[in-house]
Parts: sequence; structure tokens; C-alpha cells
Amino acid sequence: MSKKYLLTPEGLSKLNEELKHLIEVKRKEVIERIREAAAHGDLSENADYAQAREEQSFIEGRIQEIEEMVKNAEIITASTQHNIISIGSTAVVKVAGKEQKYTIVGSNEANPSEGKISNESLVGKSLLGKRVGDKVSVTTPAGETIYEITAIQ
Repeated sequence: MSKKYLLTPEGLSKLNEELKHLIEVKRKEVIERIREAAAHGDLSENADYAQAREEQSFIEGRIQEIEEMVKNAEIITASTQHNIISIGSTAVVKVAGKEQKYTIVGSNEANPSEGKISNESLVGKSLLGKRVGDKVSVTTPAGETIYEITAIQ
């Protein structure tokens, strides 16, 4: 059974763009670099060739990884019920007197600097299923933090 990858429509679009760029641009560039490096002769002591082959390996691995994610993507959308936090919801919370917004997404799209947290993270797991007015205690390596849910979008 294949692993399902939880993605928002935006996340799926970004993966498809990256895949297209890797296949149409990066793959061709690295193949050309390999050709040029191979033309210089002895491959056993050719650092350019070794580096290009390593990059090619990385690109091919990333292409396979993205193809797997796209093939097994499960598109998530925010719940039509704005009274319960679910994957795809944006939770507005108060933490230590400051208001913050967190959008709950699949682990592949998580980007805390953009306010996107994984449904598998400590905070994400704790917020799932909660309602406005609920207080959630999350114990992290930095200590215990209380999140008060003020709105769900």
C-alpha cells in the first residue's frame, strides 16, 4: 500500500512546477555538464565529472520523490465547518499574549516561517479537533506552552 501525501492544491501546484523545472531545465543542464567534463579525458581524476554525476543523482532522486508524492497525493481543503480545526484550517491562537496564525498542512508542505505547520507536529496534532475558546497545552523541548484558540478560518 502506497503512502498518502497530504497536500493542499497550492502545494500540489508547487510540486508540479518543481518537477517540470527539474525535468526540462536542471536535467538537461547536468547532462550537458557531464558531456563537457567527459570530453576532458581521464574520468578517474576529473572533479567536474564526479560533481556533475553526483548532482545528476540528486536530481533524479528528487524527480522520483516528487513523482511519488504527486501520484499518491491526497488533496486537502479546509473544512466547511469553521468551528473545528482540521487539516487545511487556519487557527488563530494567542500564545503568551501574542496572536499568531497557523495553517495546518501535511508534513511535506510544512513551513513554520510562513505559518504552515504539519499535522504531525506537536502543535499541529494538539490543535486538530479543537474549537474556538479551547486552550491547548503543548509540551516541547523548550517547555510547556499554552495556546488559546481565538478563531478558525
